[in-house]
Amino acid sequence: MHIDLNCDLGESFGAYTLGLDAEVIPFITSANVACGYHAGDPLVMDATVRACKAAGVAVGAHPGFPDLMGFGRRNLAASPQEVKAYVQYQVGALQAFCTSHGIALKHVKPHGAMYNMAGANEALARAICEGVQSVNPALILLALSGSKMIDAAKEAGLPYAKEVFADRAYEEDGSLVARGKPGAMITDEDLAIARVVRMAKEGVVETITGREIALSAESVCVHGDSPHALAFVKKIRMALEQNGVAVRALA
Repeated sequence: MHIDLNCDLGESFGAYTLGLDAEVIPFITSANVACGYHAGDPLVMDATVRACKAAGVAVGAHPGFPDLMGFGRRNLAASPQEVKAYVQYQVGALQAFCTSHGIALKHVKPHGAMYNMAGANEALARAICEGVQSVNPALILLALSGSKMIDAAKEAGLPYAKEVFADRAYEEDGSLVARGKPGAMITDEDLAIARVVRMAKEGVVETITGREIALSAESVCVHGDSPHALAFVKKIRMALEQNGVAVRALA
């Protein structure tokens, strides 16, 4: 039994520093690196890829909507054609940095509003898959377990991995509770860790309504932008390994 432990990184921009990237990287197996649209910039992308290579962490692109002011979390009325182009542009940019450092880009995980919208919208999900395939058909699409993106990847023949979240609450349909709703973020570390272990071992999670739903967990996301991120990542990895779940990067 095994699972990937991923984290969104490279979200600093210009003079602004976000996250605890250097501290978190040694404890994760995959990094989703911002590509300059919702966060990040060329220098940050370069430095993040370099740090991941040094630590043996798999690098993935984290494309989002062109929305620095909203951190990519605002829904945009973007057409499937636009979304495909956004993905191509950002994945291609990060792949260039990986090439320059002599490593392969491994996966693509959409960010924020793009991720959530495509999770329920077939046309956007297909557009993301088309964008990824057009750049590199060997890339793994990392997407919410049970979402339209997983269905689209299957239809397109694109490699995929099913993602779950350590610190986010779930609706009964398997979607994430919107950040603006009470209880959307799980702040109790012990509860979050127990949920991760159960998702990994039993394939179930308790929703915000108290109902249990089934889901497949191949990668778990932990966010690296909170003050307690480092301790949280360490504890999750330790708990998984203590419960017989090996932590390793996506195949």
